[in-house]
Amino acid sequence: MSVLISAAQALGLFLVTNIDDIIVLSLFFARGAGTRHLTARITAGQYLGFGAILAVSVLVAAGASSFLPTEAIPYFGLIPLALGLWAAFRGGDDDDDDDDRTVGVLAVAAVTFANGGDNIGVYVPVFLTVGTAGIIAYSIVFLLLVGLLVLAARFIATRKPVARALERSERVLFPLVLIGLGIVILVEGGAFGL
Repeated sequence: MSVLISAAQALGLFLVTNIDDIIVLSLFFARGAGTRHLTARITAGQYLGFGAILAVSVLVAAGASSFLPTEAIPYFGLIPLALGLWAAFRGGDDDDDDDDRTVGVLAVAAVTFANGGDNIGVYVPVFLTVGTAGIIAYSIVFLLLVGLLVLAARFIATRKPVARALERSERVLFPLVLIGLGIVILVEGGAFGL
């Protein structure tokens, strides 16, 4: 029974801390629409980025807090901010060549990790209270849900009305979302004394 309770709690915690990823992942799907192996690259990047979030959370909960000082987490907002500025800079090109539309595993991973800085702050206290078995249960549920999150974002991004809207606005929306995400992470975390 406690395994089911842990799984239900993990499900709720994942949804609350990762629902915003659907928007970012949908924009990645729109950005790379029509390119080969897009779902595989986005899935790999999401797992890589979320795996790093999970690993840091477990390490900090296990007492390795000197590995990543809490004060450093807000500065991860620089990653989506830089990627958004780069996308805005590159977005001025009107040619739609495949190189410009490529969505890379590392870009997805970096945005996922940067966007998950607040997840670390939420997961660590939970992991401190649930013990080793609870951490394992939460981790398994989280990793299963990452795949569902990617599928949900793909589903949303490939609905004809949504896909058309994303396609029309992706060159503007993608950089704006990343820049906004970076600024929010920096401001909410108090980076640079903000």
